[in-house]
Amino acid sequence: MNRQRSFIGFIVAGAIALLVIAIAGFYWFFGKSPANLIASTSRSGSAIFVSKLSPVMVSLLANPDRLQALEQEEELSKLKTSLFAKSGIDYKQDIQPWLGDEITLAITTLDIDRDRENGQQPGYLLALATEQPEKSREFVELLFSKRALGGANLAVEQYKGVKLIYDNQEVITEGKIQNPKSEIQNYLAGAVVGEGFVLFANDPKVLRDAINNVQAPDLNLTTSPEYQKATKQLPKDGLAVAFLNLPIVAKWQGLELPEQLYNSQIISLALNPKGLLAETTFLASSEIVSPSAPLSKPVGALQYIPASAGLAISGSNLSNLGDSDLAKLWRQATATLYGSEEDVVSRLAKPLADVQKRWGINLPEDIFSWVQGEYAIALLPQEQTTPHWIFVVEKSEGVEQGVARLDAIASSNGLSINPLTINKQKISAWTELTTATKKTDAKEGASFSIETKVRGLHTTLGNYEIFTSDLETMDEILTAKDNSIIDNPNFKDSIAAIPLPNQGYIYLDWTKSQNLLERQVPILKLVEVLGKPFFNNLRSLTVSSYGTEARSLKGGVFFKLHNS
Repeated sequence: MNRQRSFIGFIVAGAIALLVIAIAGFYWFFGKSPANLIASTSRSGSAIFVSKLSPVMVSLLANPDRLQALEQEEELSKLKTSLFAKSGIDYKQDIQPWLGDEITLAITTLDIDRDRENGQQPGYLLALATEQPEKSREFVELLFSKRALGGANLAVEQYKGVKLIYDNQEVITEGKIQNPKSEIQNYLAGAVVGEGFVLFANDPKVLRDAINNVQAPDLNLTTSPEYQKATKQLPKDGLAVAFLNLPIVAKWQGLELPEQLYNSQIISLALNPKGLLAETTFLASSEIVSPSAPLSKPVGALQYIPASAGLAISGSNLSNLGDSDLAKLWRQATATLYGSEEDVVSRLAKPLADVQKRWGINLPEDIFSWVQGEYAIALLPQEQTTPHWIFVVEKSEGVEQGVARLDAIASSNGLSINPLTINKQKISAWTELTTATKKTDAKEGASFSIETKVRGLHTTLGNYEIFTSDLETMDEILTAKDNSIIDNPNFKDSIAAIPLPNQGYIYLDWTKSQNLLERQVPILKLVEVLGKPFFNNLRSLTVSSYGTEARSLKGGVFFKLHNS
């Protein structure tokens, strides 16, 4: 019985995995016929079943079998076989003949029965488009007949002209009907609605609400002003879309945000000849303040970032970053996902956090405040050691005073400022003297040596001031001509997919940074297991912010994949 009743869990997990695996396979199709994969619409037709108060809805707008030709390792086939084997269902025979071009998964409510005493049980709704309603009805009958043979207690009812079949949650004990609401379990309910969709849910109430949403249009998501504004931002060739009601997502996480600037978010996935572009738009109730003027080309500071960099961040004007709406989005998003922004910053930007701690500096006050021109920040991963870092800033008003301030901070921390020359280039080094002890025989005692450790360096090249963590990195910058990240074909392909003008780039070379990220964020290994086909093919990702709408913040993440 437990095995049967856990089927909705497999459906939910399977729907999510199908989305991930389908997306991972898109890149393989480009040399064949990408036009065959363009969705007929970028909007979800099943949104009519979903409440305005739904926190999350995710839709795949293409039939998974149209992606079958994309596979190299038959991951979709393996998934479908393992998923439906647990229910006694044969995907090819029972589902494939009728499945249409949409699979949608939504969390429709945070608590189905709204009873806090028995805990919080979200309502899940899975909508599958059907091209042959009769065959899909046969499938639903077959599914529940097999559940009945497995010991499930089924119920059938007509609700507003729709036949519902579901696990009966009422149990008869000693002639009395009891409803074990105190023991929240994963039940299954199913229905075929009209000529278009097969619905599954973890409670019949979720299905009844879905039918109500269709018959009372002012209840469903398609009539939400936020959703209507968000869908206008969707590209025409999107193959998957997700919509998030951010205040309700925060409530779902049990959080009360200090500031709620953004109300909703929509994400669209679209094909690109070099990979996959995920575009997202955050909608706000007030006007958005851009942190800096948009850039029409990559910043010149990138010419001093070596191609070996695993992470590179570039843009202009850090001086007002803390007060920008981009920063407010970061605070809202990290608070929603992690409970606080400090935790995620300390994990993802640990090398920078270590610099702050070691030097006793505050990055926004001591550095960002005087960076008004272009900048570039990079990390160069090192096996089993802290990554080397680079910071390049364009000369502008306040930079000279800013550098002097850093020299003063270095001195106050016991560091010496010494001039060096590398390849005829004058450099200032922040150094520390340490002693090393070497034991000899008992008669001679111990011998001591003095070592000089470099804690940081800076120099001027052209119109830029360059800071590095070590001599090796500075030498690489000075000697490696025509080997900067801006000349890297992989980087060029990645930024070419991002619209211009924009606010700059965050570029992550996955192949170089994977080990570093896994050490800093251990949960990432679990994510990689769940999305193995995607991460196996991921080469790099690039993030940027762009768009000029007054009440929205638009950006994108470009995933460059191998063999693309």
